[in-house]
Amino acid sequence: MVRSPRSEGSVLDDDMVRDIGVTVEGRVRLTVLLKAGDNAEVVRDVRQALERISGVTDVKVDVKDPAQFEKPAAVKMPARSLPVMDDRPAATPKGAVPPPVAYPHLGHVIAVSSGKGGVGKSTMSVNLAVALAQRGLRVGLMDADIYGPNIPLMMGVNAPPPVRNEKIIPLEAHGVKIISLGFLIERDQPAIWRGPIVMKIVTQFLRDVNWGELDVFLVDMPPGTGDAQLSLVQATHVRGAIIVTTPQQVSTGDALRGAMMFQRTNVPVLGIVENMSWFECPHCGKPTALFGSGGGKRLADELQLDLLGQVPLYPRVMEGGDTGRPIVVSDPTSPAAKAITAIADRIHAVLGPAR
Repeated sequence: MVRSPRSEGSVLDDDMVRDIGVTVEGRVRLTVLLKAGDNAEVVRDVRQALERISGVTDVKVDVKDPAQFEKPAAVKMPARSLPVMDDRPAATPKGAVPPPVAYPHLGHVIAVSSGKGGVGKSTMSVNLAVALAQRGLRVGLMDADIYGPNIPLMMGVNAPPPVRNEKIIPLEAHGVKIISLGFLIERDQPAIWRGPIVMKIVTQFLRDVNWGELDVFLVDMPPGTGDAQLSLVQATHVRGAIIVTTPQQVSTGDALRGAMMFQRTNVPVLGIVENMSWFECPHCGKPTALFGSGGGKRLADELQLDLLGQVPLYPRVMEGGDTGRPIVVSDPTSPAAKAITAIADRIHAVLGPAR
């Protein structure tokens, strides 16, 4: 423990350390906040304590005055860095939650979520966004998976987005406007952030991106029911959620918890999408249920929701995710693409006009 010069506690207890970043090579960078009366030797103590940790190869300590964080900084956009990442969320009374902000220009805000990883949630988000855009809708896609942003790879676009008039300009691919943390950090940089920073990023992607006028705004959520999900429903009015699952029970059980999370935060669940429902033999056409069968229907029945569709397991879906060509673009007549297109049509019918 590094003792604070202000009290008997540690530098962490007195909120003197912030913005800790770690790379896979063991490089550590952090900020120490020093007031005029603080003993500057604490900076040396922090550096030496980190250097003694096994696996740490380099330590860089930035020293800043706490006063500079009292007011939000203007939005800046250095290449490959997240603007205003150092700011903390606006202070609110203890125990109070700020009301969600309406963003009418985003149209229908739809969360695409799942209870666990590996069920194809991002694949569904990408293909549904493109399918809706193919129907003439103005579509935005926000990658809210802070810890594993895969949308840039799946959409085949990855570059630092430009900034104009203090607004981030989203990148575009396949007729869809896109923003992702993957555009703003290096590929090997881990996002070691807690709830307040996640909330700040989600809010910035809603508020500080020049989305223009949209009809549908899809949000690709990370797995689970954590900070990103709560941040989204607290930050804006979410029109509904789509829950993605596979047929197997271990997936539907987690998907159930994901659906209940949205229902308990007063976000309607529009329906269930069952992915990887079966594998169709390319030679004989016989379907094989590799992950069981009926799980999505049972989950929909339990929650009294619609089963929006079943998407078969198809190798070219995976290939499209790796090459940036969604299946509804690369192979629109395939069974998987047709199933996703039908789901997009059902979602469009449920949503109706954006305004």
